[in-house]
Formats: sequence, structure tokens, C-alpha cells
Amino acid sequence: MKSNFFKFFTLIAFITFSSCGDKAKEANTTETKDAAVAKSSSTSYNVNTEKSTIEWQGSKPTGTHNGIISLSAGKLNTSDGSIVGGKFIIDMSSIVVQDIPAEEEGNQKLTTHLKSDDFFDVESFPNAIFEVTDAKDVEGKLMLSGNLTIKDKTNNISIPVKLSSTDDSTITLTSEKFTIDRSKWHVKYGSKSFFEDLGDKFISNDIELKINVVANKI
Repeated sequence: MKSNFFKFFTLIAFITFSSCGDKAKEANTTETKDAAVAKSSSTSYNVNTEKSTIEWQGSKPTGTHNGIISLSAGKLNTSDGSIVGGKFIIDMSSIVVQDIPAEEEGNQKLTTHLKSDDFFDVESFPNAIFEVTDAKDVEGKLMLSGNLTIKDKTNNISIPVKLSSTDDSTITLTSEKFTIDRSKWHVKYGSKSFFEDLGDKFISNDIELKINVVANKI
């Protein structure tokens, strides 16, 4: 009996440890900074909005939801294989829920709720914006920093990314999975940062994101 209990405890500890290890790190978040100004000698690329997406995942004690958001416009400037400027416009009305089949009532219910003033208030704030402020190599990783505006709040975040090119006219910018603390952008619904006595009815402040941007040379 003791042996079985020990094995069970070891299994639980292993699963817990593995889950913690797999959790995406929160982006370093600071006050806003001046936008990067690209030199005229840099190469400019327009974001291909049909091929670019932002993956998202939110969680609560009973499970997770995930989906994608589209970009409506954007530009990247590069020089010597690094990012020297750029700006993305994120179309918040394009929020898609993927973990619930589109034909099910729950899909539309969740999508509508995310767009409501409980969360992102898309009617008042149809766009989120990411504007590049810096990019530098940190311990072998390219760290991209930018001012992220959601609703009426802007913070600067730094995230690890990879910049690659498939040919002379196309580049791809891909981030590692990272999280932002939505409470820092005043997204309050179900947040323990704003409401007490939520019990197990709370929704995690962490939103996991992954950026996939394809851009074509101008």
C-alpha cells in the first residue's frame, strides 16, 4: 500500500513539475518607450495579413480556450539581419475561438463575450497595436521589444523571436510562446487582481500568445 502511494505521489510530482516547465514565460513588461526610428537605408516589408496570425490561449480552473487573431496591417524594417523598426495593427474584431466547434452555440457565446466590454471592448477599441522600440541579441536569442496597446493602456514588452527569410522578398517573424498579464492592460473580468471572493470562478490573468508574421518586401 505504501509502495503504491509513493508511486502515485511520484507520478503527480512529475506531472506537476513537467507542467510548470512547459508553461510559457511572461513577457518582461515595463513602461512605454520611444518607438524605433528606422534609417532610410533599411529594408521595408509589408505584413502579409492573409498569412499572419497571433495564436492565443486563456485558462481557468475548469480548462482552457484557444484561438487566433488576425493582423489588419503592418510593416517591418530590417538591417543586417535584425529588426530596426516596425508596427503591427491587430484586428480585435477578428478574434476566433478554435477549441469549440464553430457550429456549436458555445463558440459564438465565448467569441461575443471576449469582444464585449467585459474583456476587450472591441466596439470602443477595434484595434490593438504593437510598435517596435528595440531588438537586440540576449544570450543568443533575438529579443524584440515594443509598445503593446490594448484598449486604452500601453505597456512595453520584450519577447524572444526568430527572424528568417525564405527568399529575397519574404521574411518570417516568429515568437516563442509567451504570456502577458491582462490585468496590466485593464482587462478585468474574472481577475483576482480586481475582484475578491471569486473562489474557483476566476479566470487566469495570463494570456498565452505566439506571433507568426509573414512580410513581403516593398
